[in-house]
Amino acid sequence: MIVGGGPVGHRVAERLRHHGHEGPVTLLDAEPGPAYHRVLLPAVLDGSLAPADLRLPDLPGVTVRHGVSAAGVDRHRRQVRTTEHDRLPYDTLVLATGARPHLPPVPGLRHASGWLIDGVTGLRSRTDCARVRGDEIVVLGGGPLGVETAAALRRAGRRVTLVHPGPYPLDDRLDAEAGALLTRHLAELGVGLELGRVAAEVQPGKLALDDEWALPWDTLLCCTGVRPRTGLAEAAGLAVRTGVLADAAGRTSDPAIRAVGDCTEPGGSLLTGWEQAEAVARSLTGRGAPYGLDARRGPVFRLRVPGLTLGVLGSGGADAGGEGTGGEIVAYRDPARGRYARLALDATGRLSAATLVGLPQALATLTQLYETSTPLPESRLALLQGRPAPRTGPLPALPPEAVVCRCNTVTKGALASAWDGGARDPGALAQATRATTGCGSCVDDVRRMCEELAGRTP
Repeated sequence: MIVGGGPVGHRVAERLRHHGHEGPVTLLDAEPGPAYHRVLLPAVLDGSLAPADLRLPDLPGVTVRHGVSAAGVDRHRRQVRTTEHDRLPYDTLVLATGARPHLPPVPGLRHASGWLIDGVTGLRSRTDCARVRGDEIVVLGGGPLGVETAAALRRAGRRVTLVHPGPYPLDDRLDAEAGALLTRHLAELGVGLELGRVAAEVQPGKLALDDEWALPWDTLLCCTGVRPRTGLAEAAGLAVRTGVLADAAGRTSDPAIRAVGDCTEPGGSLLTGWEQAEAVARSLTGRGAPYGLDARRGPVFRLRVPGLTLGVLGSGGADAGGEGTGGEIVAYRDPARGRYARLALDATGRLSAATLVGLPQALATLTQLYETSTPLPESRLALLQGRPAPRTGPLPALPPEAVVCRCNTVTKGALASAWDGGARDPGALAQATRATTGCGSCVDDVRRMCEELAGRTP
């Protein structure tokens, strides 16, 4: 039994079948329509994708109940009570209840009843996209969602102002030099920036910053973070702090209950929700951890703003590694062209963290080197500038089981087989394997795989 029909819950169900689970699988999805890829919602705002384009594939052999939520869990009887007043048994329960938007406690944001005033919304669902109206949009929050949303609305021709209390957007992920390049890019797009400012009060159609009325709005979009949905777990008596406590395989304080994705304790595992889903499915079907899955490795982040390549590996390049630990720091600056990199290497020459802006080829290569814990080649400059680095073998030397497209779990071996079968470009490989058809972050990797495959004998 899987509770939660978002991308992570959907992924658990798909991977259970993929790894050979033959028993019944039931998924409860509170939303009325088919599951969809939530991370691509900003692409709906700029019109590059229609809401239907976000739909995730169907789940053959899985019973999906749309518009049905779990109202409670009876751990003793191993039953889930639903909002339709029935009780469904489970052998293993997987909680994938996700998170809810965190809306700041700004005076005037809500009516006395607690409801948001007209025109104010978060951005967590397709319904939220439909609430964005008018030409004057104010976005609160300079995190990944706020930046991607502001850029998308600007591409759609809206007048957009981004309000963020930090000195630059993504200030919790980027150092000052990378932050300056991001700020410059957003300004060149025409996004208005109110940095180092906080929302002091909201009234219909206007927003006060630091007690001074400054910004008109038709829609006020709050991209100010999320909070794990833990009510079901707490009522069931599971161990919960900010989120449900779970290990890398999703095990909670109840051996019969797993938890994955945004409902789990933030920072409890460095695995992404997608990786957690794979780990849970493998654990429940008796498989080992997938190749390259390492709960100790820091996350990989790529900003989804067309025209700007920005990625952070691990904690970025500011503090990790460095000369004090026997490693080194490599910095590359080309501000005129909007390019910057800061790499932290350990004493063995392996990448421990990195921040890159404006270097798409280098980001693709370094991501694979980071995820496979492969030492960097000696020619650091050639690597950062995107030129082929001197080597005797493929860079990186990935084994066939290495996953290139995480969204669809397409391995290097699967791409090579499709290539040998006649799929000789990224588009053909996408048709044959579905690589690049998820979040799109592996597009550069697949292109590089084409270059690698073109140079070898089948």
